Amino acid sequence: MMTALRRGLLVLLASFPLLVQAAPSAHEVIQQTTDELLADLKTNKEQYQQDPSAFYESLDRILGPVVDAEGISRSIMTVKYSRNAKPAQMTRFQENFKRSLMQFYGNALLEYNNQQIKVLPASGKQDPQRTSVGMEVTGRQGEIYPVSYTMVNHDGNWMVRNVIINGINIGKLFRDQFADAMQKNNGDLDKTIDGWAEVVARAKDTEAGQQAAGDE
Repeated sequence: MMTALRRGLLVLLASFPLLVQAAPSAHEVIQQTTDELLADLKTNKEQYQQDPSAFYESLDRILGPVVDAEGISRSIMTVKYSRNAKPAQMTRFQENFKRSLMQFYGNALLEYNNQQIKVLPASGKQDPQRTSVGMEVTGRQGEIYPVSYTMVNHDGNWMVRNVIINGINIGKLFRDQFADAMQKNNGDLDKTIDGWAEVVARAKDTEAGQQAAGDE
């Protein structure tokens, strides 16, 4: 009886690691999120085109958990301004940033028309705390746009910290826009936070202009 019990325990201990699912890798997070996002868009695109706000809510549901909104917000604001920001101001900016980010990418995704999107495999040894995930988006004319996601590890969960699209560093673009807005608002942090949606709209125009210049 004891021998059978010991054998049973050994089998259980040997199989236990197989029962524990490891957290998704950075590449798996991007692949799974992209698959879910495109599947949702394919199913509901007609509805979303009529009601973009519904798409923004869906984006927040899918992308929200994998976007390091706090880290990105502090990076955009930079230490120069964040060290003097009150907790309530930081929270408000994170909320405004996240909302505007969904609109920023949502408007671009609504133009998606079954182009090929490929997440590139990991290359070389990966840093356990910070890494990059590459992606290629094929345009309608066959042109390829490289995308690079900067990923950070938060307690075993990989989250997006920055995105570089076809050479355009979105994090830097937003930082520059934030600093410019602070200057125009004479250092009024509340005014800059409350007007962040307009700042993002200008950033989108800047990105479009840089993209057009790159295509020439």
